[in-house]
Amino acid sequence: MTARIIDGKTYAEGLRARIAGHVERLKREHGVTPGLAVVIVGHDPGSEIYVSQKAKLTVEVGMHSEKYELPEDASEAEVLALVRNLNDDPDIHGILVQLPLPRQIDPNKVIATISPDKDVDCFTPASVGKLQIGLPGPVSCTPLGCLMLLRDTLGSLEGLNAVVVGRSNLVGKPMAQLLLRENCTVTIAHSRTKDLASVVRGADIVVAAVGRPLMIKGDWIKPGATVIDVGINRIPALERGEGKTRLVGDVDYQSAAAVAGAITPVPGGVGPMTIACLLANTVTTASLINGLVPPEDLTP
Repeated sequence: MTARIIDGKTYAEGLRARIAGHVERLKREHGVTPGLAVVIVGHDPGSEIYVSQKAKLTVEVGMHSEKYELPEDASEAEVLALVRNLNDDPDIHGILVQLPLPRQIDPNKVIATISPDKDVDCFTPASVGKLQIGLPGPVSCTPLGCLMLLRDTLGSLEGLNAVVVGRSNLVGKPMAQLLLRENCTVTIAHSRTKDLASVVRGADIVVAAVGRPLMIKGDWIKPGATVIDVGINRIPALERGEGKTRLVGDVDYQSAAAVAGAITPVPGGVGPMTIACLLANTVTTASLINGLVPPEDLTP
């Protein structure tokens, strides 16, 4: 068996096109231009590239984009004051504070200060609670992207056995909640699960988000299962060369692809969906803030 490749890059391109259509409709029919503000503190090269990409794609779909860059030695009070100002800004419908933050700033305090109405990363306790009890609103970007890819690949997920490997607040826990909404039978496993391989072998759907390169092997995968690999890990490149690295997931792609029915590659699978879903969440929050029903194709 050779697995079908789940092309997240192509799906994300189509999703952004749909988002652009919804943005144009909000402007034309309601005079609303969704606005996204991104805050970055310090000069981490990886974060700067990621934030620049977010800003570029935000503008491409017709949204209003603002980027706030604070120095590495910015105080916690400065960051909190900026977030409060953005909470009060009627032109901003989504606020994202890029993590990690410098040591002197408590990320939990910053996240708690973001208005739940503008929490497009879905980190605030209010956002987590809404997901838990099924209230309308955006959900975490990466899990939302995974769900969209699963629906596109499998159609209905009802009744399927799903194993989420990883229990982070960012991916594992919200992913499990979304799969429960789809009427899956869900197991949350992790690096300390006893006989993890046998747990994974029972899954029709495997979502790998444990942060360990190539941890999940092909002989862990049930024949025909759908594998969503969230992991992004840098390891030494296969070719010789000092300092060269390559990106791999949490799944041993080559061995898993020989068994699975469908699988996401790394890169090009889940990664492109995360920013696209950030834009989708901004349309959702812009709609809700203005008393409108969010587009059904952008929400779980």
